[in-house]
Amino acid sequence: MTDTGGWSSPDDRNRPQDPPPGQNQGQPGQAQPGEGRQPPYPMPPPPRSGPQASPKPGVIPLRPLGLGEILDGAITAIRTYPKQMLGVSALMSTIANLLSLGAVLFIVNQTTWLYSDLPLTASEADRALEDLQVALIVAIPSIIISLLIGTFLNGVLTVVMGKAVLGQPITVGEAWSHVRPRFGALLGLSLLYALIVIVGAVLFVIPGVWLYVLFSLCSTALILEGATVGKALGRSRTLVNGAWWRTFGILLLATIIASVLAQIVQIPFSLATGGLNTVTGTGPTPGIEVTLLLTALAGIIAETITLPFTSGVTTLIYIDRRMRREGMDIELARQAGVTPQPPTTW
Repeated sequence: MTDTGGWSSPDDRNRPQDPPPGQNQGQPGQAQPGEGRQPPYPMPPPPRSGPQASPKPGVIPLRPLGLGEILDGAITAIRTYPKQMLGVSALMSTIANLLSLGAVLFIVNQTTWLYSDLPLTASEADRALEDLQVALIVAIPSIIISLLIGTFLNGVLTVVMGKAVLGQPITVGEAWSHVRPRFGALLGLSLLYALIVIVGAVLFVIPGVWLYVLFSLCSTALILEGATVGKALGRSRTLVNGAWWRTFGILLLATIIASVLAQIVQIPFSLATGGLNTVTGTGPTPGIEVTLLLTALAGIIAETITLPFTSGVTTLIYIDRRMRREGMDIELARQAGVTPQPPTTW
């Protein structure tokens, strides 16, 4: 198994290899055994569907996947690897939310950065600019923390999902050892991807959405294939081309499901932080510290559930595209130690 765990791109696998030492390579112009022979009739391709032709060593059958199989595969992986997916998500989400909470409380209580020094005669434009400055001061620490923690979590979850497809065990430490050499590149790719999408969205919403989907598989390609940043973007574009609408639909559905789950989790916390009082005129109205703490707790629970799901769906979209375009199911079956059904005899 290579350092990419068998996930190398077709270009890497098709790279010419030197023959083993001592192997008879023949003389120039001399035909080798079997060279130039044609079968007496065209051989049918291996069947791509059916229970015998689709081994299932892990959470999905090794063949092109349907929508339901992608969603079910992500959920099955969470149930099969709860410590590696839910556990690490809970830990990282707790760290990220508590660090962000601490940063906000420090800014609010220990600095004067949020105090307004505008005169009463200030224009609406000046006040809007000051509001934007305050929002950035509060948001920037959380963005930096979320980016670092999210990059780590995305890498680990992707590696675990790759092993879940093969039905192979893996620990969080083993997953991190695979991600660690690529962490800097993954962080840079995450920043570049976000910048590309933001620029596209600022120019117009549709280009932002199109770029978001087109490069949605770049992180997965970088982690599993060991690709460079530029090659990972190119791999995502290649895999999504011809299936943009399908990829968009699956990502949109996964996002909707995750958002609904997050909203359900956050309902009681929203009521406890003043939502009930706003609606009915009765109920608790806690201070800012308690409100921020309850909001962080709601975020931890919601992210623990939704992040493994969305990461799993994205990884399975990548694997599905490779099985459809590159016949990756044959290589995955070999890596998992199972044998696909041989071609039907005619």
